[in-house]
Amino acid sequence: MQHSPHLYAAVGAVLLTASTLPASAHPARTLDTTHLPPQPLARAGESGPPATDGSPRLEGSVTAAALRAKAEGCSRVSKGRYRTDRGRPADVPVCGKKGAVFWKADLDVDCDGQVTARCNKKTDPWFHGNTAFHQSDGKPLNAEKLPYVVVPAPSGTWDHTASGIRGGGVAAVVHQDRVEYAVVGDTGPTGLVGEASYATARSLGIDPDPARGGVPSGVTYILFKNSEVTPIKSRSSAVRLGSELARKFLEEN
Repeated sequence: MQHSPHLYAAVGAVLLTASTLPASAHPARTLDTTHLPPQPLARAGESGPPATDGSPRLEGSVTAAALRAKAEGCSRVSKGRYRTDRGRPADVPVCGKKGAVFWKADLDVDCDGQVTARCNKKTDPWFHGNTAFHQSDGKPLNAEKLPYVVVPAPSGTWDHTASGIRGGGVAAVVHQDRVEYAVVGDTGPTGLVGEASYATARSLGIDPDPARGGVPSGVTYILFKNSEVTPIKSRSSAVRLGSELARKFLEEN
């Protein structure tokens, strides 16, 4: 999980080396991004993440406002609460409703998985070339192309598997007026929430740079229970299943 300097000022408390942290835990530091590759805008009709030009984005037929409204209030399913970043207060519960669990947090950019032009050790000093869940061919996921979310590794606070959340399950990620359907693709530190792939951030209009991107708050993560996208790397399958389960979530809650 990357923790860029703009998320909190108390970086002095995070003087850990990358080798002492879990694979996807990133300490705060500043990266020279002068030579990072440019982010091309998607052309009309082109598959993959759209241009981050601020235009409304809606995957399927469910609006961001409708999903956010259903995620008000909290029937807590986690025994404790999570931090959004190291050094921040533990104030984020995992909540439950019929058919889903959800939380509200920041979005730190996860570039872990396959080495690509925008996700590698040069662009991301905390890059880890693996993900907890893999494609059918055994390869890790591609964070640059595939929208995925990160769940905390099982702990005494919460075990996602006990709530029917599994690798390849589908999630609706909501930010402002945009909805992106993503798969559950990786696990992170046991005490932190609020992380999603490069592709998820870009599709939501959030700066996807793994070192300095993300947003400090305002993101709602809704994970649908007992769901599975097949194959896990299929964005179109995630959109179809996610749209269906999002409509069901609205109807049943």
